[in-house]
Amino acid sequence: MKVGVFDSGIGGLSVVKSILEHNLFEEIIYFGDTARVPYGSKDKNTIIRYAIEAVEFFKNFEIDLIIVACNTVSAYALQEMGEAAKCPVIGVVEAGVQATINALKDKNSNILILGTKATVNSKAYENALMQNGYQNLNAKATGLFVPLVEDEIYDGEIIDAVFKHYFDPLESSPDALILGCTHFPLISDALQNYFGKETKLIHSGEAIVEQMEKKFKFTKKYTNPTIKFFASENPDALKNVAHKWLGLK
Repeated sequence: MKVGVFDSGIGGLSVVKSILEHNLFEEIIYFGDTARVPYGSKDKNTIIRYAIEAVEFFKNFEIDLIIVACNTVSAYALQEMGEAAKCPVIGVVEAGVQATINALKDKNSNILILGTKATVNSKAYENALMQNGYQNLNAKATGLFVPLVEDEIYDGEIIDAVFKHYFDPLESSPDALILGCTHFPLISDALQNYFGKETKLIHSGEAIVEQMEKKFKFTKKYTNPTIKFFASENPDALKNVAHKWLGLK
């Protein structure tokens, strides 16, 4: 089994981390479009074009499955990627919605969705959750988180100031916080400390692993997978972050 993981930058490494923890694939091909990050401020047609270009990149490998580890692409271009690919394509939005449903049995739960501007504007999470009976939904575009994570700033005074900027207007802590961008799990500890332990964090990586295990038959565990990292700009920087964050040698 060989999987391709696509993200606009380094955020998709949070999905790779979950995949590694569950030993699902023999080989992982990661592609980060670091030259054009972030996607969240771009228009729909541009996002679709970039997404199809990623599919073309993965055609250089014998990929069995493509994971779209970018909420913005999952919200806008998943169908187009599926039509262009020669293998199944799955995205993190559907998985995140299902993980939220599994975690919150109370349909009146207060849910806060964080994402890029494009993901929030798509209303992909709200529409899917409302179809499942959830009504107490709020979404906030927190695009400043993306460059902070890209610069490996995961906590400290700058993060605290950005949290204050985004979250001070909130009247109370939410019951659940959907991390609607795969960059955001890298600051999950800081978010949990800010909102408190009672707030459940919905993590894209764990959600997509859960979805895959239900959808596909994994008959073998791979304890020592091969991982190859590619980037459209400065691949060495991506590899350095990957090795540090994933604990690779």
